[in-house]
Amino acid sequence: MNYVLDKILIDGELIKKRVKELGEQITRDYAGKQPITLCILRGAIPFFADLIREIDLPVTVDTITVSSYGSGTTAGKLKVISDMRTDVKGRDVIVVDDIIDSGKTSLALNNMLAERGAVSVATCALLDKPSRRVVDIKGDYVGFSIPDEFVVGYGLDWNEKFRNLPHVYTLKEDK
Repeated sequence: MNYVLDKILIDGELIKKRVKELGEQITRDYAGKQPITLCILRGAIPFFADLIREIDLPVTVDTITVSSYGSGTTAGKLKVISDMRTDVKGRDVIVVDDIIDSGKTSLALNNMLAERGAVSVATCALLDKPSRRVVDIKGDYVGFSIPDEFVVGYGLDWNEKFRNLPHVYTLKEDK
């Protein structure tokens, strides 16, 4: 099965405006602190790069590559493919992700960071699909809540394609 772009769900200019608002909110919420901003690779790269430029604080930047596997409504076991380098003990961490879908990865990663001694862990996601949630987790900072559609662009991909697009698009089957 092959897919092609269907329609723009979220315009790039609207994304820029919302990213600026999120950066300002994080700046207010973490005033006087030096949080770790943790980018979940690879989908969050464009969002992360734009977001950290909108946070007016001395942030530490780090990355992590993870996957979560499990079944049913339990948070999956987190598989760390490429770990972060920064010690989170005694630090505030803001996990930056492209999308919160089932919530399994977010919950497992937040639990791992807490076990490592983070003082606080917040989740910042460009997109949220609450209709797909199977665990009880909410994003602390969310760009847009979207319907249960497959989306690409601005970091999100289908088969490693479309990550570089400036807008978020829905896909349709290529007939």
